[in-house]
Amino acid sequence: MKRKAAATRPPMRNGLLWLVLFSFFRLSSGAPQNATSSWPMVNMNSGATRYSGLAQITRANVSNLKVAWIYHMKPGSAASNSSDKTWRPSEDQPLVVGNNMFVVTPYGRVVDLYPATGREKWVFALPGNDQASLRGAEYWPGDQVTGPSLFFGTNHGLLYSISAADGTPNTKFGSNGAVDLRTPEVMNTGRDKLYILPSPPVIYKNLVITGAGTGEGSGGKDGGLGPAGDTRAWDIHTGKLVWTFHSVPRPGEEGHDTWGGDSWKQRSGVNVWGYMTIDQERGIVYMPFGAPNYDRIGIDRPGDNLFGTSIVALDAASGKLLWHFQVVHHDIWDYDTEAPPTLVDIHHDGKDIPAVVVVNKTGLMFVLNRVTGKPVFPVAERPVPHSDVPGEHASPTQPFPEFPEPLAPMRVELYHDLPEHTAWCKAYVDDNHMSLAQEPYTPPAFNRYSVNLPGTHGGVNYAGGAFDPTLGLFVVNVNNLGQPMRIVSDDHGGYINAGPFAGTVRFWNPEKHLPCTEPPWGELVAVDINSGKIAWRSILGLTDNFPPGKQRTGRPGLGGPIVTAGGLTFIGATDDARFRAFDTKTGEELWAYRLPASAESIPITYTDEHRKQYVAIVATGGGLLRAPLLSDELIAFKLDDGSGRKPNIVQASATTSTEKTITSESRWKVGDPRTQAILRRQAASLPPGPGRDVTIRACSGCHGLQTFTDERLTSQEWADVVQTMSAKGAVATPSELRMIESYLSKAFPRTKPEE
Repeated sequence: MKRKAAATRPPMRNGLLWLVLFSFFRLSSGAPQNATSSWPMVNMNSGATRYSGLAQITRANVSNLKVAWIYHMKPGSAASNSSDKTWRPSEDQPLVVGNNMFVVTPYGRVVDLYPATGREKWVFALPGNDQASLRGAEYWPGDQVTGPSLFFGTNHGLLYSISAADGTPNTKFGSNGAVDLRTPEVMNTGRDKLYILPSPPVIYKNLVITGAGTGEGSGGKDGGLGPAGDTRAWDIHTGKLVWTFHSVPRPGEEGHDTWGGDSWKQRSGVNVWGYMTIDQERGIVYMPFGAPNYDRIGIDRPGDNLFGTSIVALDAASGKLLWHFQVVHHDIWDYDTEAPPTLVDIHHDGKDIPAVVVVNKTGLMFVLNRVTGKPVFPVAERPVPHSDVPGEHASPTQPFPEFPEPLAPMRVELYHDLPEHTAWCKAYVDDNHMSLAQEPYTPPAFNRYSVNLPGTHGGVNYAGGAFDPTLGLFVVNVNNLGQPMRIVSDDHGGYINAGPFAGTVRFWNPEKHLPCTEPPWGELVAVDINSGKIAWRSILGLTDNFPPGKQRTGRPGLGGPIVTAGGLTFIGATDDARFRAFDTKTGEELWAYRLPASAESIPITYTDEHRKQYVAIVATGGGLLRAPLLSDELIAFKLDDGSGRKPNIVQASATTSTEKTITSESRWKVGDPRTQAILRRQAASLPPGPGRDVTIRACSGCHGLQTFTDERLTSQEWADVVQTMSAKGAVATPSELRMIESYLSKAFPRTKPEE
């Protein structure tokens, strides 16, 4: 009979004590005992500050970081040896809760790893050819009805709830653990249209709140129609729909009058495809919405088009609108506001203000009162250029904050340093008759190519920034990368963004990935949140194929930073395939590591059961920037302990979900033939020695033997583990317990011998 988790846990001296209790109890329904040692949710916390209180890795010792382990996410042979070269990009941000690391891989699998070694505990494989969302999962600690769970979306429009203990579906949620989000209410133009859940949901009390991925259309006739981008909340136990917020207001709803005529009908886009945040104390959910479809042409949607490219605050319990702030009116630049609205507390004009920081592809930063939505720093509506596309309804003004200054360039300056690249860029512009925008919000041009900054890549992309509350600094990476666009008539009486540059071709030499704007092409920027002033700017990235002395150009990227109490900012992101650490106070680059591929993701930091701090990041390359290097690696770093041990290399297993989950307490049955088969394989990894047989007999009654092979403890720690096992019912005499202690201490000592 399964025992329920206790309401609280006593302090654990090491990870195996936790694992032993885990075999008798499910994961606790409370928050992690030491939240700063974990990374329990995407963006670290509900406010998305991405600040960790860990401080073992500091400015003084960060140069001593080394690779601790590497997990190859792709099942089968390691990346360097595989004959299958179908690699998939990932933007996953792993979660660490206790002695569990939950990873959503791009190969249709969710896995639980040991955070200290990268070895697998269990695997959940999605059925069929479905793929999990690129950006990870949301962890929920559970309650008396449903145990600790993971929630994540898929490319088939499903929302899954699986057990965090063993990876099995929570069968009472939806249909066998999954809710089909593609309901008739949102699939306005039929179920054959694209609808996915690209980012993890957020959780408020007993509600799972989801955004939507609706695609971006193709322009032309009916190019803006399709699935609705509504935000919805579902019962966390059953998956039943609780509330819906219409992202395109309907008749009688606030904002409906910003859609001319019937342009609101079946309008797609206006969806949260990025990260939402929640003020848990006040019960407010903050939603960053993207542009309406089609997002380059707004002829068929006159008006400001709420709630497109806006930040919207709702009552999280009911879905009632509280306030909204539109960052871009009538968006025709694809300037989606998808970065997580970061919740901060600031001191300004003698007042303490609960605030929310809003950044997006424009490279502008707005600081709003998160209760009222009113700007903390003045915002002015300024005139912007008009559109020359016939019938376009470009807004005559756009909002600009007084502080801070633009984080990224907003006018195009052509590259002019190295002669060869200078000549290439000039010919590129001249041969294609491109116009280079000199003012912000210059609309896409009619029948000719135009380039404006920021481009559709940003500015600031979906990852957003991180906030260090001890320094009052908001740190964010920005791009300086344009994208040519051209609006032409189509064959249906409409208009499309057309030509060889209409898709994701950037304003650069595509073979060498060299932008044609003036450097820096990538920067890390820190803003003093209390004054709104830029604290520092630092070059982010190198152009390796430039000559020495010219390489510090900065590089465009996708991904974002984290900050720690050790005074450090960690970031991958750039397409030069580096992982870096900066001094958060000064912006000085302190450490860099060459990755196998670019990390278009957000790193995490945590401690293992021995209280050793790690920093980990997913590095796969191949995303929006089409970086040429590809990989499947999740890499964890820790400080060099002088042992000389080589990194632990772990390959994703090809074992089934059943074999992985059978080792959990709920399924581990000693008499079951499957269990016995697993035990025989695991026993082979236990070295010979006095006490080996009694260890196998006494310990396999409750859990798999891999529990031990993944640990390295001192003699006293092993003694504590064995005594805890005895107290919980392990069948062994006092003399046998001493034999087990001695065997484990010798077989799995604190310092593992070199293999």
